[in-house]
Amino acid sequence: MTTIASNLQAVRESIAASAASIGRNADEIALLAVSKTFPVEAIREAFSAGQRRFAESYVQEALPKIETLKGLGIEWHFIGPIQANKTRPIAQNFAWVHSVDRLKIAERLSDQRPAGMPPLQVCLQVNISGEASKSGAAPNEVLEFAKGMAMLPNLSLRGLMAVPAPGNDKASQRAAFAELRRLYEMLKGEGLSLDTLSMGMSDDYPSAIAEGATIVRIGSAIFGRRNYMERKA
Repeated sequence: MTTIASNLQAVRESIAASAASIGRNADEIALLAVSKTFPVEAIREAFSAGQRRFAESYVQEALPKIETLKGLGIEWHFIGPIQANKTRPIAQNFAWVHSVDRLKIAERLSDQRPAGMPPLQVCLQVNISGEASKSGAAPNEVLEFAKGMAMLPNLSLRGLMAVPAPGNDKASQRAAFAELRRLYEMLKGEGLSLDTLSMGMSDDYPSAIAEGATIVRIGSAIFGRRNYMERKA
């Protein structure tokens, strides 16, 4: 078994244990392997170990990977900040986008989704910790933005995503995820049909699962430490 395969197995077992500890079914929680900065060979190893959902953050890096691996049937997710001039290749090449934080970006993605492709599955990214350096809508903007996104013809608004401020304190981790869940439940109460909470990464996914995560985004726990020196925008 390769290191990536064994890491994947360990992560899956940890997800299952975290879910069981609070009475959740692990089948409710999708594992998204964050392959940004890692080579095609690493993705192939994870695919051979049964992983089918992969996430990228940088368009220029992602497109050659998608082209090289197009015969495998991978479900590609985009999770990085979105520049207006990069919406077309994102709309053309990804099944999911987790990082939509402005209505303008959502409108461009909808307009540029190719005819004949299924609707682009999207999450509204929320800046849940109020960090100036982070992308995401402010919590008080979420309802207005979500209602606008839900009206766009070539998008399917699935739920919310967040990247809370890092911290080792489990109580603060859970508080941030609980706030995202509160916003999610508020939107559902307003009549929006949502089913996705994309939250939790390698350092905090057990806390996210405890607060209702349906997608966890795991990179380093699967692929190892990243080298950002060769990152492509």
